Amino acid sequence: MKIAVFCGSSAGVDPVFAEATAELGRYFGEQGIAVVYGGGNVGLMGIVAQSCLNAGGEVFGVIPEALQEKEIAHPSLTELKVVADMHERKAEMARLADAFVALPGGAGTLEEIFEAWTWAQLGYHTKACAFYNTNGYYDPLKDMISTMTSAGFLKPDYADMLIHTDSPQALLEAINNYVSPREKWA
Repeated sequence: MKIAVFCGSSAGVDPVFAEATAELGRYFGEQGIAVVYGGGNVGLMGIVAQSCLNAGGEVFGVIPEALQEKEIAHPSLTELKVVADMHERKAEMARLADAFVALPGGAGTLEEIFEAWTWAQLGYHTKACAFYNTNGYYDPLKDMISTMTSAGFLKPDYADMLIHTDSPQALLEAINNYVSPREKWA
């Protein structure tokens, strides 16, 4: 199984984010789960990649040409694919991945997981989408998703399709047991 991980190119200010990311990367490596990610060697991106590799796992990076130098492409990946732009990066990561997980990150992390989640709602794929909720990082977002549902802008099935956890074991179990809801316009 290959899991796409979206996360920060920064490690954040609280060391708990780096620690939890390293734990998840290590767990994936130990479980034979390959990581698909943005290819960088900085921030949480570099931590998840290196910890998976250190545990004997495979890591597949996809990085746009323009970010290859800025994000300092990881030098020791199983495979690094350099693509033209962010659109190609996301499409290639989606093609490679069997599931999608957002770790703490900024606007880019949210944009990537939201696109994967939207594609799932539309029936473009049937892959699990998850928020790895380290230290309650995604609690406000979970509240916003509840607000979208109660306001009638999001069907409960599409809110419920998201996995929220801060445990590597619970994350993998939820991904393995994931059943996609009926696509939006079916």
